[in-house]
Amino acid sequence: MSYLSGYQLMWMLVMFDLPVSTKEQRREATKFRNRLLDLGFEMVQFSVYMRLCSCKAQTEVYTRQVGQELPAGGKIEILYFTDKQYESIVSFEHGSVAGRKK
Repeated sequence: MSYLSGYQLMWMLVMFDLPVSTKEQRREATKFRNRLLDLGFEMVQFSVYMRLCSCKAQTEVYTRQVGQELPAGGKIEILYFTDKQYESIVSFEHGSVAGRKK
């Protein structure tokens, strides 16, 4: 039985800004967001998506795929962190603190 530790599992955090001034740009932005969902990402905020990967090599595959989908004039930043690091993320929602500790 293979066991993946919290130090091997990797999270990808994709943050982006896309132009949305024209109808075509809005369509491309929607297409990009839908493609992220198709790739297994979940929306955290409107322009912030996350995905859990089994290893660093898998993050490299998804990084290439995300980069290939970037609409003209857009900007992407991707952060990587281990599942162990993810455990210490603190979220605020509706004025309360919602830690992510397991």
